[in-house]
Amino acid sequence: VQLQASGGGLVQLGASLRLSCAASGRTFSRFTMGWFRQAPGKEREFVAAIRWSGVLNTYYADSVKGRFTISRDNAKNTLYLQMNSLKPEDTAVYYCAASPLALITSQRRLVNAYDYWGQGTQVTVSS
Repeated sequence: VQLQASGGGLVQLGASLRLSCAASGRTFSRFTMGWFRQAPGKEREFVAAIRWSGVLNTYYADSVKGRFTISRDNAKNTLYLQMNSLKPEDTAVYYCAASPLALITSQRRLVNAYDYWGQGTQVTVSS
């Protein structure tokens, strides 16, 4: 199982970016997929997750709610994170992650709930 994140870059305050995470090795349609980020000197933190439970459900950290949108294209086995109105505090390495389980609320924000991780893509927002 491999996850390959891409789409990061250097942008200015208020700009947008779309991150992609290409998954291979398994069919991920029923997986819980997530995005996390890690800023220098800080712990890895939850950003967003998407889960299949009859319908697709999405979940966000309060810090990104209303600005970021997580989505997936099962036909392409690809996860996305559309990031709008970017702020300097969004600067971090962004990681995609996957779990074969339908993670419940208390789990999906936890780093150790996910079994598979991408290599990370750097997002830098300048002011």
